Amino acid sequence: MASGPNEETIVRKQRSETERQVAELLRTARESLGLSLAFMTRMDGTTQHLEVVESPLPWVFRDGNTQPQATTFCQAIMDGKLPAVMPNVKNFPAAMKLPSARMPRIRSFVSVPMVLSDGTVYGTFCAAGFAADKELSKRDKALMEVLSHAASVIIEPGVRERRRNAEIENRLRPVIDGGGPLVLLQPIVDLATRRRVGTEALSRFPQEWKMAPDVCFADADLIGERERLEVLALRRAGEHLDRVSGYVAMNVSPQTLFTDDCADFLARMPLDRVLLELSEHEPIEDYDALKAVLAPLRARGMRLAIDDVGAGFSSLRHIVITAPDVIKLDRSIVTGLSADPVLAVVVHSLVDLARATGAQVVAEGVETEADAATLAELGADLGQGWHFGRATTPEDLRDDYPVAAPAAALG
Repeated sequence: MASGPNEETIVRKQRSETERQVAELLRTARESLGLSLAFMTRMDGTTQHLEVVESPLPWVFRDGNTQPQATTFCQAIMDGKLPAVMPNVKNFPAAMKLPSARMPRIRSFVSVPMVLSDGTVYGTFCAAGFAADKELSKRDKALMEVLSHAASVIIEPGVRERRRNAEIENRLRPVIDGGGPLVLLQPIVDLATRRRVGTEALSRFPQEWKMAPDVCFADADLIGERERLEVLALRRAGEHLDRVSGYVAMNVSPQTLFTDDCADFLARMPLDRVLLELSEHEPIEDYDALKAVLAPLRARGMRLAIDDVGAGFSSLRHIVITAPDVIKLDRSIVTGLSADPVLAVVVHSLVDLARATGAQVVAEGVETEADAATLAELGADLGQGWHFGRATTPEDLRDDYPVAAPAAALG
């Protein structure tokens, strides 16, 4: 009967590409020094984690083994209680008191720190033998230092990613567990009548983060929580429908739109008062699937907007394929429009496109009366921006936003 793969083979098949590269360096160390095993550790302050072990005896040492950091040879070496190279562990009474000297009876040992580019010590790069080795020397330590540096370069991107994700997790988890971000409403105003006809729901995260909402949602994506965070924001936005007149525009990414949680939320909404905004920046991989999801919602009265139009090229494809009800002009082509004839040409072209497709035009980033008046002259329907008001609570919204008097007249 043919035998199955041995345990070492099984362990190696489960390793990531990074771990396999480190294992090759450890194999080089073990074979060059003629020792029984080599391993890379991570030291977290209390525990030593054997992250990658290279040994022909995987049942003695294996990936994932842990031991108290304070009782290890590595910690004693970092503390200066033991030398980095021990040809014969029996010659060092402090070493013989440690568990590894008794089980599995380590008798030769060399260990060097693994230092990342920012100077932090990640762990150690080690080799050990079950017999004394009088040939083990400082030259072998030098080889281990070279290999340790190479291993540090290999693992650092992953280490940085894990640290980044841990920071994101710690920052976002209270927001997610608390029901999502704060959601405020920014007025959307008819440029001709200056009456508020709708609002856009905008997420707000703790000010001390000093991060824009789109950055926070992008961070959530890195830890696999974007869809959940977006649905929580949608629910917060939906809570405002009973407290404000007009429609409420809600932002959602295509990937969230496909989730069951998003479908359940929209199924409970008065969709004739919902404008769903898809960002120009978000890639759409399957337009047929997108239209299939949107069709029953639009049949119930929900309107679709393509956001950030003019910020790139994807929006034109979005517009052609989805035939949106609303085109939202990106602030980059709106702010300063009254003083820039090139922007005026761009906006005029997009207004003509909207007219040809039967879509309404909403201009974002309206910050001055001059820009508001120019947009109206160019045929834009609605505007939103600081000129009309920042995002606020439903109670602080106004119904009318009359033409602002020039500063000189006020004087």
